Amino acid sequence: MKKILQYLFEHKTLTREVAKDVLVNIGKGVYNEHEVTAFMTVYLMRSITIEELQGFRDALLELSVKVDLGGYETMDIVGTGGDGKNTFNISTLACFIVAGTGQKVAKHGNYGASSVSGASNVMEQLGYKFKNDNEKLKKEIDEAGICFLHAPLFHPALKTVGPIRKNLAMRTFFNMLGPMANPANPSYQLVGVYNLEMARIYNYLLQLEGKPFTIIHSLDGYDEISLTNDTKVITNEGERIMTPEQLGKRMVSAQDISGGNSVEDAAKIFTTILKGEGTWAQNAVVLANAAMALHCTGRYRSYDEAYNEAVKSLESGNANRALAKLISIQ
Repeated sequence: MKKILQYLFEHKTLTREVAKDVLVNIGKGVYNEHEVTAFMTVYLMRSITIEELQGFRDALLELSVKVDLGGYETMDIVGTGGDGKNTFNISTLACFIVAGTGQKVAKHGNYGASSVSGASNVMEQLGYKFKNDNEKLKKEIDEAGICFLHAPLFHPALKTVGPIRKNLAMRTFFNMLGPMANPANPSYQLVGVYNLEMARIYNYLLQLEGKPFTIIHSLDGYDEISLTNDTKVITNEGERIMTPEQLGKRMVSAQDISGGNSVEDAAKIFTTILKGEGTWAQNAVVLANAAMALHCTGRYRSYDEAYNEAVKSLESGNANRALAKLISIQ
């Protein structure tokens, strides 16, 4: 690691192969925590290259526990996190709304590194038991329409760096890797990014994959459709700017989508919204993200049609039933 660090301190970048080797070694516990911290800090001080990111993803996928969900065309809605906005769990809620429409979801999530409550924090608080048993995950998707993949159970490298990420409490390149390393290899992805540079990198990488995708970035810095400002939307077909009115029928304020001060707060907001008792603003934001994900599948003639389907899922109780069913499967 000393040689690698020296090389990076000279403002050089890693090839895809070397980046992969380093992350494989991190996953296998070859380096001590001080070396890993120093390595991660390099990428807090400069941008990551596409080759480095590809190498890190190659390593994560090579080391990962493989998942086979029986041929379902699944969806994942995931943000890079690290936007520092402390919103409630918008992406995860949108996943349940999507599942409530009948679209199968394989949600990849982790504990929050720079926020009060990541997807895994809130799911654990709600009573969900993390698992990486393929048959149990397949049962979840068969019966609840959604399964949850807690990243450290599938990616040993993430488990190794978890405590370091928590101690740093800052956005690291692992935030960028999460959306690219879903072990279920979903057919469709809605990816939220925290800045336009990341949007550019993801656009390049996802174009190479050749699968339908949508990248979203709220122009005031959120890694999701926040309805607090216009949103940049990038798909296989191109990019456009959409207004809060187009996406969620209205604009909302930052206070409207706050995630509270604890995991308990986050879980309470989560269940309130899924029960159909959320505020107008909370519902609008979750529905907009769910609608964009549904629209990504190409099965809807327009965004508005997908939005109406999302509304139906929430108001009929289907989204809430998907959560109850998922938690009941042990």
